[in-house]
Amino acid sequence: MDRSTITRAIGEVRSLLAQRGCSIAPDVRLRTLAEAIEYLGVDGRTGIIDGTEIRVRCPAAGRKDRDKFVSGKTKQNAVKSMVLTDAEGRVLFCSPVRPGSCADITRARQLGLVQLPADGPFMEILADAGYQGMGAQTGGRVITPPHRTFKKNAPVWYEERHEQQRKAHSSRRIRVEHGIAHLKNWRALTRHLGRREPSPDCSHTSRPPPSTVAFELEHRPRHTPRRAPANRARGRKGCPAMIN
Repeated sequence: MDRSTITRAIGEVRSLLAQRGCSIAPDVRLRTLAEAIEYLGVDGRTGIIDGTEIRVRCPAAGRKDRDKFVSGKTKQNAVKSMVLTDAEGRVLFCSPVRPGSCADITRARQLGLVQLPADGPFMEILADAGYQGMGAQTGGRVITPPHRTFKKNAPVWYEERHEQQRKAHSSRRIRVEHGIAHLKNWRALTRHLGRREPSPDCSHTSRPPPSTVAFELEHRPRHTPRRAPANRARGRKGCPAMIN
C-alpha cells in the first residue's frame, strides 16, 4: 500500500471522528527517550517502564549467534522492546527491538535510562523486579518492589507488610501493561512478527493520544499477496479455475 493512500485514509477518518466530537489536536511529540524523560520531569510526573517480547521464527541451523534470540523467560525465540508510559498508561516511548536474550535492565542501561533521570529534575519511574538496582544508580528515581529481608522463616507481620507493599506497587505499575496491550491489539508491532530486523522507534504518540483508528492506519503492516498453488489455479480441463 502506498504512503499517499494511507495519508488520504487518515484524513478521511479524522474528519469522520471530528463530526462525532473526537478530534485530534496537535500537541507534544515525543520521538526519543530523552524527550520522554524531559516531558515527565517538567511537572514531576510519574513514568512506568516495562519490557515486552514478540515471538519470531527460529534462525536457520548453523547460523552465527543462533541462540541469542532465545528468551530466558519464555524459552522461545523472541525480540524484546522497552516501553515507557505515563501514570495513565499512555505510551510515550517504545524502543527498537533487540534479541530476546537481552535482560530488561541491560536494555534500559543501553538506552541511557540511568544517566537521563539522574541528570534531570526529580521524578519517579515505576518498574518491576527486573530493574532492581537502578534505584541506587538514578538517585531513587527508579522505584522497584521492596526487597525481601527474610529469605526463610519470616515472621507473620513481615509477610503481611511485604505483601501489602508489593500489591501497592503493582497496582500503580499495572498501567504500563495497558499501554503494551494497546500496541499489540492495534498491531503496532505485528509487522515485525517473524522477522529479526531492527524495529524503528514507535514513539509517535502525542498528548492527548491519537485515536486508535488513526494509529492503526499509520502502523498497518504490509502483506504480500499469496499466489494460489499451481494445482488449484487450473481446472480439470486446463482452464483457469473460478476462485471466489
